[in-house]
Amino acid sequence: MTNSKGYRRGTRYMFSRKFRSNGPIKLSTYMHVYKRGDIVDIKGMGAVQKGMPYKAYHGRTGRVFNVTRHAVGVIVNKRVGNRIIPKRINVRVEHVKHSRSREDFLKRVQKNDELKKQRKETGVFKILKRAPVGPRAGHMVRTNNNVPQLVEPIPYEFIA
Repeated sequence: MTNSKGYRRGTRYMFSRKFRSNGPIKLSTYMHVYKRGDIVDIKGMGAVQKGMPYKAYHGRTGRVFNVTRHAVGVIVNKRVGNRIIPKRINVRVEHVKHSRSREDFLKRVQKNDELKKQRKETGVFKILKRAPVGPRAGHMVRTNNNVPQLVEPIPYEFIA
């Protein structure tokens, strides 16, 4: 049998609800306030077929450019061939949630601002850039009162 060419082809697991999260949609989904400029994640919810995003946009992050009563307009980057096109799509609020991708960055900016204030007050230089975690410090392992244990596989026993 050849591949079907339907609009929702290959979305059996993509648009399904998570384990133990079936049933009626939580009211908090509708209570979120979206404003222009907000960064949102697009995630299709199979329980609501209206205003569902096309499968290529599932899991993408975009910026809100328009807000209506039941839906939001989102600008999403889509790679087509060798270029990236900013696409404008309208998605109902059930298929959208606020993104947490910038939280870490904003916390880091706030922390760096505090460190800059401290640096001006005390005059002590502190590097603000992120640095990878270095190797752990070396240490000696003593064997007195700490006998080394031999680790070996348990032999297989056939029980008839």
